[in-house]
Amino acid sequence: MSTPTIDEANPHSAALDAAESGKVELITVTLRIRRFNPEEHPDAVWVDYQLTVDPKERVLDAINRVKWEQDGTLTYRRSCAHGVCGSDAMRINGKNRLACKTLIKDVNPEKPITIEAIKGMTVLKDLVVDMDPFFQAYRDVMPFLITKGNAPTRERIQSEEDVQRFEDTTKCILCAACTSSCPVFWNDGQYFGPAAIVNAHRFIFDSRDEGAEQRLEILNDREGVWRCRTTFNCTDACPRGIEVTKAIQEVKRALITRRY
Repeated sequence: MSTPTIDEANPHSAALDAAESGKVELITVTLRIRRFNPEEHPDAVWVDYQLTVDPKERVLDAINRVKWEQDGTLTYRRSCAHGVCGSDAMRINGKNRLACKTLIKDVNPEKPITIEAIKGMTVLKDLVVDMDPFFQAYRDVMPFLITKGNAPTRERIQSEEDVQRFEDTTKCILCAACTSSCPVFWNDGQYFGPAAIVNAHRFIFDSRDEGAEQRLEILNDREGVWRCRTTFNCTDACPRGIEVTKAIQEVKRALITRRY
C-alpha cells in the first residue's frame, strides 16, 4: 500500500547523520499505531514503536522508519510527501492531519504519539481506508466546468473579482481530512460531506460555469448541505486552510436565494 522511494535504499534518516556530526539533538519517541489486519484478527490493536528522531522531522519520516527498520508489514498511503497529494491523511493525537506536514515537535513527543486511520470510512488495513464512497460523492456533484454551445475561439476571460469568488475552494487536494472529521459523516455515511460540497462550491460560483442549478439541486437533497451542523471541525482539519464551513454556508445561502 505504501510507495517506495529512493530513501528506502538507506533507511537511516539524514537527521541521524547530522546528529553524528553534532548538528542536531535527537530525542526518543514512541509511535503508538493502531494496527488492523482483517486476515489475522477481526479487531484492531495498538502497537508501540520506539525510535530516535530529530524533533524537526515529520511524522511521516518516523512512520517510514518504522516500516523500513522495524515492521515491514505496516500499511499506509503516501506519495509526494510535500502536502500536495493528500494521500497521507490520518489521525495524529486525535486530530486529522497530513503526516507529511506535521512536525514531531508539534505533537507533544514527550508522550506516545497516537496514529490511526481517519474516521467514518471502512478501514482496509492499518492506516488505509476505503476511499471509494468519498470519491463517489465527489463525482456526484459534477466537479467540472459545464458550458453550453460551441467551444469559444478564445480564452474565457475572468476578472480578478470573479476568480476571488471561488479561489479558496480551488485549493482542495481531496485528502478527506475535512470529511472524516465531520460528526455527521461519522454517523451517516450517506452524507455528501464537506469535501464534495467544497468542490461543488468551486464551480457553482465560477462565472464561466452554467451548471450551478444542477449542482444546487443535487446538494438540496436530504443528504446534502442541510445536514451540516456548523461545528467547524472541517475548517479546523483542512491542511490547506480552506474556509470549509464558510463555503458550505454560501452554498446554503445560494439555495435559499436562487429563486428570488
